[in-house]
Amino acid sequence: MKISGHTVLITGGASGIGLALTEAFAKNGNRVIAVGRDEAKLKHITKQVPNTVTMVCDLGDERQLEELVTRLAADFPELSVLINNAGIQHIDDWTVASPESLAPRVTREITVNLTTPALLTAKLLPLLSRHREAAVVNVSSGLGLVPKQSAPIYCATKAAIHSFSIALRYQLEPTNVRVFEIIPPVVDTEMTRGRGSGKISPEALAASFMKNWRRNQYEVLIGKVKLLKVLNRLVPAVAAGILRRS
Repeated sequence: MKISGHTVLITGGASGIGLALTEAFAKNGNRVIAVGRDEAKLKHITKQVPNTVTMVCDLGDERQLEELVTRLAADFPELSVLINNAGIQHIDDWTVASPESLAPRVTREITVNLTTPALLTAKLLPLLSRHREAAVVNVSSGLGLVPKQSAPIYCATKAAIHSFSIALRYQLEPTNVRVFEIIPPVVDTEMTRGRGSGKISPEALAASFMKNWRRNQYEVLIGKVKLLKVLNRLVPAVAAGILRRS
């Protein structure tokens, strides 16, 4: 993939991994559209990162998602890269939580983490397909390969994103749209605050991804996930033991 000259849409682009990817793509001469719910954070991006525009959107809201797609088609027909990064993680103990408390959390977590990336990809493929070089980039997780017990829905949605990325890559092979998947370890973001140690920075993740982007390495294993994948293939019980209570 060429490193510059794209128009890139990044969901969850106002913080964490999304912000680091926004900065990396903008720095390399791409126009970036950062999408998020926090208007204050988005305004900060336009002041600090050149060549970016922002859009406020709750990706869990079907009406807002449709409005986003309509605006993109009208104002950004040059869109050539979609990065499905936005995600949420709920820590729930299903042995004590009531069905009434779990239901809305489960629904929203599945919607934001899985349904929305799939629908956004489907709705934007006609735009992406117009270009000689285009891409969909899905951000999954090492927890999609080996789950932990405290976040069952998050792990399930990331496993689904992993499979979705592979299958979509197969389908789009005859087209000009490439499908990348970023598979991170624990990254130092608001989501992981107070959890675990040995985290990598969002900036380190973005730098690693950009190297793989240049080389057309479609499955991008970041940091410790490289070892995790090997362990899971050779000694899955060891990999499960490491991640189970992480």
